Amino acid sequence: MAFQKSSHTFTKIHLKALHTNNFKILFTLSFTVFINMFSFAQDLPKGGVPIDRSVKDSVNISIDSLVTTEVSEKAQDSTLKDSIKPKKELLEHTVKYHATDYTKFNQKEHKLYLYNEATIDYGDMNIAAGNITIDYTKNTVYAKGIKDSIGAYTQKPVFTQGANVVEPDSIIFNTKTKKALIYNSKTEQGDGTVIASLTKKENDSVYFLKNAKYTTAEDLDDPEYYIRLLKAKIVPGKKIVTGAAGLYIYDIPTPVWLPFSFFPQSEKQTSGIIIPSFGEQNQRGYFLQNGGYYLAISDYVDLALLGDYYTNGSYGFRSESTYAKRYKFRGNLNFSYESLINSERGFPDYSKSTVYNIRWSHSQDGKSNPNSRFSASVNLGSSQYYQTSINQVNTGAFLNNTLSSSVSYSKTFQGKLQPNISLTATHSQNTNTQQINMTLPTFQGSLGRMYPFASKTGSKKGIIQNINLQYNVRGENRISTTDSLFFKKEMFDDAKAGFQHSIPLSTNFKVFKYFSLSASSSLNEVWTFKTIEKSFDATTKKVITEEINGFDAFRTYNFSTSLGTTVYGMFNFEKEGKDTKIKAIRHIIRPSVSYNINPAFDKYYDTYEVVSADGLTTTDVEYTRFEQGIFGSPGKNFSSSMGISVSNNLEAKVRDKDSTATEPKKVILLNNLNFSTSYNFAGDSLQWSPVRMSGGTQLFNNKMSINFGATLDPYALDNNNNRIGKFNIDNGGSLFRLTSANLTTGWTLSSKNGSDKNDNKKGVEENLRRGGRDDDLFGISEDFANQQIDDMKEGDDEEEKPSEYYSYSIPWNLRIAYALNYSNSRRENQISSHSLMFSGDIKLSEKWSIGASSGYDLKNAGFTYTQLRFERDLMSWRMNFSWVPFSTRSSWNFFIGIKSNILKDLKYEKRNQPDLQL
Repeated sequence: MAFQKSSHTFTKIHLKALHTNNFKILFTLSFTVFINMFSFAQDLPKGGVPIDRSVKDSVNISIDSLVTTEVSEKAQDSTLKDSIKPKKELLEHTVKYHATDYTKFNQKEHKLYLYNEATIDYGDMNIAAGNITIDYTKNTVYAKGIKDSIGAYTQKPVFTQGANVVEPDSIIFNTKTKKALIYNSKTEQGDGTVIASLTKKENDSVYFLKNAKYTTAEDLDDPEYYIRLLKAKIVPGKKIVTGAAGLYIYDIPTPVWLPFSFFPQSEKQTSGIIIPSFGEQNQRGYFLQNGGYYLAISDYVDLALLGDYYTNGSYGFRSESTYAKRYKFRGNLNFSYESLINSERGFPDYSKSTVYNIRWSHSQDGKSNPNSRFSASVNLGSSQYYQTSINQVNTGAFLNNTLSSSVSYSKTFQGKLQPNISLTATHSQNTNTQQINMTLPTFQGSLGRMYPFASKTGSKKGIIQNINLQYNVRGENRISTTDSLFFKKEMFDDAKAGFQHSIPLSTNFKVFKYFSLSASSSLNEVWTFKTIEKSFDATTKKVITEEINGFDAFRTYNFSTSLGTTVYGMFNFEKEGKDTKIKAIRHIIRPSVSYNINPAFDKYYDTYEVVSADGLTTTDVEYTRFEQGIFGSPGKNFSSSMGISVSNNLEAKVRDKDSTATEPKKVILLNNLNFSTSYNFAGDSLQWSPVRMSGGTQLFNNKMSINFGATLDPYALDNNNNRIGKFNIDNGGSLFRLTSANLTTGWTLSSKNGSDKNDNKKGVEENLRRGGRDDDLFGISEDFANQQIDDMKEGDDEEEKPSEYYSYSIPWNLRIAYALNYSNSRRENQISSHSLMFSGDIKLSEKWSIGASSGYDLKNAGFTYTQLRFERDLMSWRMNFSWVPFSTRSSWNFFIGIKSNILKDLKYEKRNQPDLQL
């Protein structure tokens, strides 16, 4: 018996049937077959055949001096050269094996023993175990753990090849049949882990399991749930097919059993069936919702076809597609259609309606093409889609009253003038009035700014060198229609098209060192393809307006100049020997005065006669044939006006609470406070325009924002509440008359360890895609069964783990929005709107969180749309409950399911949707 201590290394061994080298040769042969065939779970064959030790071919690498001499002599004989290409060497990598206690070979039993922390390394493969035995008589390799001093089973076998890891209790591998048995193995398969008491490998790609468990739990020693597999067949990287399978929760069997099951294991996305949700609604009966088929078209695009069906005959259809190409573009396209039936045929409240919605979002990577860009944000369809849709995913957009879309392409050409062109199609839809305004398309073109008198070297100085001009062109095709005519040929009947050309000329220079003076003039030309002609019909006593198709144009020009400066005021509060909290306050004032001249272009005006009712008198009425043009009409009256504006900014320097800070902290006291008005020198009356005031600031370390505005009119009103050319102070009133005012505030609060950001990021993103708000003040869109919308919250893994003790601070956040609008333009003296909205989340524990979104209408004294949310993290599972307690959308939704995508259809969902409100 040979006994060797420490580790050994074999490198490209010359194999000959030498009795003195039996140990090395046998180990090399057996281990080579073993590591090339072993991968997962294998089978022990019946009986064994001894390994043939004879070796016909050899590799010309010596083992000892005797072999070296023999090879050298044969190499000198030219007759020994063989024309047949030698076989590939048996080992391509260095083989290393090691055992801490001992490595020995029993020649009588023909066995190799490695004990205690035994390892074998070959290329990217590694076997580690407490005890490894190779039996050359039975052609088997046996690896198992060992028991420590207290009897615990340690150093279980671990087989690693690349990223694949198998961790059994023990393994027996047959080098002749290439089959093996693995006992109590744990192996990752896709998103889950297979725990099998006995696993057999039939060949390289088929494995059979007995008494196995499949789970996605993290704690494999005590999983919170698993699917018990009595028998199973595994094709790694492709599928798992099982016989009878049942769900266990903490080792307790449930009634959920299937006669067979299938688990796809492809590492790439694959097509498959989407299991629908089941529920009941009083008006429409039982339903299946959000079921369909998922198509993995390619690595760049997919498609989900979903449908809803109700037993009263209502149905819905949705297609959702996502596409992306790295460093190029990404986007998604969705189409929804619903046919809704209310009540039963024959009843007076029976009705049938169809609604649809199209959403498209496309964004281009800025680096893909710096000179051109294409983007799209489309949300159009039936005006009542979000109000009448009964799909839970539209909850957050229920209060949305505007649908808008924009598709644009722009390109910049290289050159000195850098020409730029863009095409844009826009859409705006009011869901209350069902009015739709579109531009199909808008064309814009421009040339870069040119300085004809600038010096070729150095900077531009003075009034002459700063003279510059541009060229801009804009063309539009505007369509105004209603929801009932949308996508019909009638919507194009009243379309209006036109072009506007403009050449602005401007310059700027310094005056008296501290003042900036700018002067500009603009030449405009408008093309239109449709004008009007008015006449008076004496018979019907009505004004007849006739549209005239054909090209026509008008030209205008104007002149403007402005003078402005910046004044800085500093108030220091620091005193020698005293450390004051407020160091200084800085006041920045930016006054500006402008002057504008707009000539009268009355040559574009015509007249028609209007006969009085008694037919005795006539009156000439002026009009312009361009008055219905999309770019306005030429001005009839001469205008010479002066504009005055003042903007203010207040900042303070205060002592920093951080004692290590070397500089005072800057705090913004007043972000802006602006006043503006104008005076028309050419006006007969009402020469002063109302004074407009606006301002804003941020408080509490930028957690609270305040914005306000007001309009002050210097003129009085007559008895009919119309403005008159008399100052309000001369009419017995104050200097100014407050005609309107508004105040909006937003406040974000959170605990010390809470997050200022919205925790419902996924739901808010879905709100935006559906045209809703960028926050959760109106609730969030939730479809708990749809992993694309409600996935695990990002950043959860990065949060600091709480103390194991019960008492610890509870993270929370609160968002408040307050809005107040006042109107008094015609002595209404009323608050037109007054509301308070709020939303928040509280994390009661590491696993429990609750949230709410609501508001209160202070004018009408009632709560607005309210949504309550509850969420429980059940480790591998998640539970959600959403409740809208009142309003026309009152409903609730309960969901519990597995987080993992592979088992996301293992769920329970119950909904109580809103009923028809008469």
